[in-house]
Amino acid sequence: MKGIVFTEFLELVEQKFGLEVVDEIIEKSDLESNGAYTSIGTYKFSEMLQLLSHLSTKTSISIDELLLVYAEHFFGVLVKSYPVLIKSYSDPINMLASIESHIHIEVLKIYPDAELPTFEVISKSKNSLILIYKSSRAMYYFGLGLMNKTFDYFNSSAEIVIEKLKEDGTEVKFIITKN
Repeated sequence: MKGIVFTEFLELVEQKFGLEVVDEIIEKSDLESNGAYTSIGTYKFSEMLQLLSHLSTKTSISIDELLLVYAEHFFGVLVKSYPVLIKSYSDPINMLASIESHIHIEVLKIYPDAELPTFEVISKSKNSLILIYKSSRAMYYFGLGLMNKTFDYFNSSAEIVIEKLKEDGTEVKFIITKN
């Protein structure tokens, strides 16, 4: 998992809960990196799971809810860091439909060793989109948060229904209907 995901996560935790909580979740975790991350480094996903788990225990907020809030924060990072990519779209449905065919291709140019989820477009119309998400990491709530902020970015809204295709969350269907 790319380091930017860790550095931004810890920055969000510091903003929302304070530096003491950052220190506490790092100290409670058994991290190969010892909690020292660089945005360009690559780290084990198990480290993120530990940090999320300890933050969830500390705050009594579910991991899914934490991923949702984190994704909303991370979308702001993407807009700031990659404005040309984001501004190349004029509609949230088109942007989300191009995750696999455009956005992930651009991400891989910057981070060639990134392990990205896949998003298969099942159907698309002007106001609706059905995507199949697949990832061994089962971070579909992170995807949901990014989708929510995509609609916010375009001053729009949508109903997004999640159907688990595999109980462990490694395969999920997103049914998106623009309001």
